[in-house]
Amino acid sequence: MIAVAGLIVGVVFGLILQPSVPAELQPYLPIAVVAALDALFGAVRARLEEVFDERVFVTSFLFNVLIAAFLVFLGDQLGVGSQLSTAVVVVLGIRIFSNAASIRRHVFKA
Repeated sequence: MIAVAGLIVGVVFGLILQPSVPAELQPYLPIAVVAALDALFGAVRARLEEVFDERVFVTSFLFNVLIAAFLVFLGDQLGVGSQLSTAVVVVLGIRIFSNAASIRRHVFKA
């Protein structure tokens, strides 16, 4: 319940304050969101399988975001930013769908 309340408060503050992302950080934001979603779906799956650990979730969340941002930065420096960004999204997308399938199987017993 605390997480839902925090989410609601965050959305309300976001709508009221309307924060902006600096232009130099904009290429990293979508990748960071996808990396965070990957950690979130992994945590939900672990919770349903009763093997959830807060340390694993926090480290997974932080390292996913940092590694994904680093790969995008590296791609920008090498001049292949869009290709490397696409690769990161594909890999994280596969992991998200794999976790979602596992969650579906657990919830619906199918």
